[in-house]
Amino acid sequence: MPTTAAQWTHTHPYLSGMYAPLSTEQTCENLQVIGELPKDLAGTYVRNSSNPRFPPLGRYHWFDGDGMLQATHVGEGQATFRNRWVQTKAFQAETEAGKALWSGVTERPDFTNPRGPFKDSANTDVVYHAGRLLALWWLGGEPYIVRMPDLKTCGTLQLGGGVKTLSAHPKVDAVTGELRFFDYKPYPPYLSYGVLAKDGTLRHFTHIDLAGPRLQHDMAITENYSLLFDMSLMWDPALLKEGKTRVRFFRDRASRIGVLPRYGNGDQIRWFECGAFYMYHTINAWEEGDQIILIGCRIEDPLVDDASNKQLSEPVPSIGFLRLAPYLWKWTLDLRTGLVKEEQLGDTFIEFPRMDNRVLGRKSRYSYNPRIARIDTINFDGVIKHDAQTGTSKQYLYPQGFYGGETTFAPRIGSSAEDDGYVVSYVAEAATGAGELYIFDAQNIEHGPVARVQIPGRLPVGYHTWWVPDSELAQQQTA
Repeated sequence: MPTTAAQWTHTHPYLSGMYAPLSTEQTCENLQVIGELPKDLAGTYVRNSSNPRFPPLGRYHWFDGDGMLQATHVGEGQATFRNRWVQTKAFQAETEAGKALWSGVTERPDFTNPRGPFKDSANTDVVYHAGRLLALWWLGGEPYIVRMPDLKTCGTLQLGGGVKTLSAHPKVDAVTGELRFFDYKPYPPYLSYGVLAKDGTLRHFTHIDLAGPRLQHDMAITENYSLLFDMSLMWDPALLKEGKTRVRFFRDRASRIGVLPRYGNGDQIRWFECGAFYMYHTINAWEEGDQIILIGCRIEDPLVDDASNKQLSEPVPSIGFLRLAPYLWKWTLDLRTGLVKEEQLGDTFIEFPRMDNRVLGRKSRYSYNPRIARIDTINFDGVIKHDAQTGTSKQYLYPQGFYGGETTFAPRIGSSAEDDGYVVSYVAEAATGAGELYIFDAQNIEHGPVARVQIPGRLPVGYHTWWVPDSELAQQQTA
């Protein structure tokens, strides 16, 4: 297994400090625990992350690094930590070359690159479906199968039907066992949608007509519909005609939320117009009679150096040209009238929201939302539990100088109630990189963690996560 990476001097904010790349893989057992591990919790918390190994070709963006998984297994009073690179085809090619072979997302795509213009690093998301842990890439790539518990990459999932790629953030319907996904590209067809059956085979696939390439990132599902987006942040269409790429936010152009029947063809999508916005992550959506309720993290000013941005008194984090100022919002789509009601639910920056996946697509009450620290880079200084029924929130702030990640719900063994379980997240000290796995009682977030697992070595900042209960590993598939 590879255990080294090229070392180089880097002062880029997303290549230094808490974001500095790791050069080793490790397995550490019998980890020290502060507090007591819950006896009714058994499973693995897995996180994907960007971990570059070689000096970048041109400007660097946080999204450019190689995929690396960090996983902590908890059960029977013990905890074990592992980290492994996702051994993608791009990873193997650069390993053989001993250098970076692709430029990043802030450089103009090189369509003359014989390996393709974009590096599929599988560095963004992890989803467990049909007995397979899948590592996924935000721009749309091949889903890589990762074996648990050793995190060995076992090749790619063959989707069938001529479909080869899907984007990060597909949705697992816990009631039917299906996985609904989307894919998008900077060339036609710009947007696609599909459904994998409970056994992982392709059940449905269709293309959705758009006027040009869009910057998608997430979707949402209800019992009978899937929600897709055509937002006001996009590559400038006029510049694309000249062969140039630049992202612009068109404030005078309505954003659209598309409602498509679960197995609908692309021409059946129904678009609902609303105010201009961009959204990275949804929380949930559900049906209430003739209405669809959608909750997510809305950004009104998504670009750095936009003269029309609202001026705020505190710093706003940025990643390259992207400005991270998302608030919790609710959209109500009326299927009878075609109208949309939009309302802000909170006044605190939040992102990477999660909820109980067992009720995804059905009416849910609670979400667990990392609170964005008001510093220049994206970090989270606490977690806010929002109650959609009462409109109230509770929060826990990490100790000064410590920052967390995506907070994922882990059900208690044998539980069925939406709030009956734990919330888990990696937390690290900025000054040293010393990391821990925080385990909260989901019903009492504000009381702080009931257990803190000590992670050996430095724990870098990561992206998205999944909780895989031990009970689901009996049917694990590695092909």
